[in-house]
Amino acid sequence: MRKVGFALGLVVAFCLVISSAWAASPDVIVGKWWNQEKESQIEIYKAEGKYFGKIVYLKEPEYPANDPGGMAGKTKVDRKNPDVNKRNVPLLGLLMLWNFTNTGDNLWENGFIYDPRDGKTYKCKMTMESPDILNVRGFIGISLLGRTNTWTRIK
Repeated sequence: MRKVGFALGLVVAFCLVISSAWAASPDVIVGKWWNQEKESQIEIYKAEGKYFGKIVYLKEPEYPANDPGGMAGKTKVDRKNPDVNKRNVPLLGLLMLWNFTNTGDNLWENGFIYDPRDGKTYKCKMTMESPDILNVRGFIGISLLGRTNTWTRIK
């Protein structure tokens, strides 16, 4: 009985070490993620000590036949960007997350997220719920005034 208790204790300790291992590395966020709607994939990468993300896949890379903007069949672009000069930039490859720093406890803050659907930039923080679940919260002013989307890691 004593050996079983000891073995069980070792298994529990091992599981705790493994589960905290992903939390220990700020780079655990690096990789490809599905957005909540599974319409696009975002690749998060590290550059010069900060974390960034760009769109690397679109489920529908071209506008549909019934596009109200008159761009049916054309490659999707950043047409709602407030900067007129950027409205022809393709969405594929578009930088949409920038300047995040890891502040510990599976949290990346002090960054921004750009939403090409409305052409707006928001403050943003990202929280890792598990190695494969990332909560991305865009907000105005304070985090309380915002919206959270759940992204899933692509394996």
